[in-house]
Amino acid sequence: MAYSTSAGSTIGETAGRTTVQKAAFAVGAVFLLVGILGFIPGITTDYDQLTFASHESQAKLLGIFQVSILHNVVHLLFGIAGLAMSRAWASARTYLVGGGVVYLVLWLYGLIIDQESAANFVPVNSADNWLHLLLGIGMVAVGVLLGRRNRTHTA
Repeated sequence: MAYSTSAGSTIGETAGRTTVQKAAFAVGAVFLLVGILGFIPGITTDYDQLTFASHESQAKLLGIFQVSILHNVVHLLFGIAGLAMSRAWASARTYLVGGGVVYLVLWLYGLIIDQESAANFVPVNSADNWLHLLLGIGMVAVGVLLGRRNRTHTA
């Protein structure tokens, strides 16, 4: 349970969060971290080949996942959205399920496009595609399973 202080802030705010809110917060924090790591040379290999967007960016996060400035910024924004949306049950569930659907669509997009074409503007490679599939399935599953309302739960 969260308690208000005279300044209007809350004490114990995370303790009063539901499991789906905690999951959305954790997923958002991971995306935020991934977005930051994408800008760190060494963690991102071939950092000198990082471009704003397009399949021509040869930079790879952890030497595996193709990234660009746009790709990293999307991770940062997705992370910020997760942190913000974790504040309420409904928005946390929406973030997980909706974000999971977005990642499944991105997985399909990555399968359909020619990875050496201008259509691969994010960019994505095969490792990204597999990760997007797992993220999509995982986020939807967590959002649905943890997002079920308890009859006694209100919010």
